[in-house]
Amino acid sequence: MNAPATPLIPSMKDRVSPEEWQTRVDLAACYRLVADFGWSDLIFTHITARVPGTEDQFLINPYGMMFDEITASSLVKIDTHGNKLEDSPFPVNPAGFIIHSAIHAVRHDAQCVLHVHSVNGVAVSAQKGGVLPISQQSIFVLSSLAYHGYEGVALNEEEKPRLVADLGDKNYLMLRNHGLLTLGKTIADAFVNMYIFEAACMIQVRAQAGGELVQIPSQIISGAQEQVKTVTKSQGGMLAWPGLLRRLDRIDPSYRT
Repeated sequence: MNAPATPLIPSMKDRVSPEEWQTRVDLAACYRLVADFGWSDLIFTHITARVPGTEDQFLINPYGMMFDEITASSLVKIDTHGNKLEDSPFPVNPAGFIIHSAIHAVRHDAQCVLHVHSVNGVAVSAQKGGVLPISQQSIFVLSSLAYHGYEGVALNEEEKPRLVADLGDKNYLMLRNHGLLTLGKTIADAFVNMYIFEAACMIQVRAQAGGELVQIPSQIISGAQEQVKTVTKSQGGMLAWPGLLRRLDRIDPSYRT
């Protein structure tokens, strides 16, 4: 049986501001990178970005499209309730926006919220001790990490205040028995944060298969954020982002369309 063809989606480039178009390109790239690094869960997670110049408009994936198919023009613009603000042949999964809408409503410093169900991330989220200070990657996560207990599939509006209270001002959130979430002032920041988060979890799962673990002293963790600024020349995720886009362009540049 042949799969149905992906609907033809006209370009949005001349229908939105240059700032929104750049956000669309970067968000489409982020979806493609999540697929490329093996963190996608078919179609069942989400990455959202605030439309520049607005407080109540966001871009999200067209529900049903695989992450490696997403383009700048196929992203759907929605309001704070997950309702579509423009025509699209694809639906939006309002349930998938529960977590994102809660965070965007209170964290105006975050342009992007990235949530995945990566295998290593879910594995560590099920461990009582959570992220352990056993790798260089883990110290960056632990310096800005919060936890939120599992309350079932994120369908309940009543969960929102508990989630944002647990998150506070942190940029890494471990959703117990569920997955990982990162925030970023830019899409690049959110992606690089997730790369570090998932790497810390992967290292932990592998290290636990061996002998006794050596833990990093807490005073090193407390200085990790200043170390990040030094390592990235105060550019955050933007230091690595151009190279990541070049990687995508070599694979398939259609995310830019």
